[in-house]
Amino acid sequence: MLIEYIPLILMVIIGFATAVVFLFLSEWLGARRSTYEKQSTYESGMLPVRQARERFSVKFYLIAMSFIVFDIEVVFLYPWAVQFKELAPAGVIAMFIFILVLFVGYFYELLKGGLDWD
Repeated sequence: MLIEYIPLILMVIIGFATAVVFLFLSEWLGARRSTYEKQSTYESGMLPVRQARERFSVKFYLIAMSFIVFDIEVVFLYPWAVQFKELAPAGVIAMFIFILVLFVGYFYELLKGGLDWD
């Protein structure tokens, strides 16, 4: 039983070893010239306007959490959609309850103004 996992374990070990070797090679062989341009903040080719340590609005974090919640919803919906025809009625009902709870959360957030972008 455990012998079936040997190729997977070897692949993980080889991948980890390769990452460690490349990490040390880049440290040993890489250039060490530090310039002002390399040390400056990169903002898509534009000059930085503010400091990087400024505080963000709470709205930013609310929108980020909403994105994560609804993104995780897709992770749970995908296997359900793949196996939809083979599911028993209990599986279909459970997923519809899950979707209903998500829609209640979505409408609550919509009513509270969590999705207003202004």
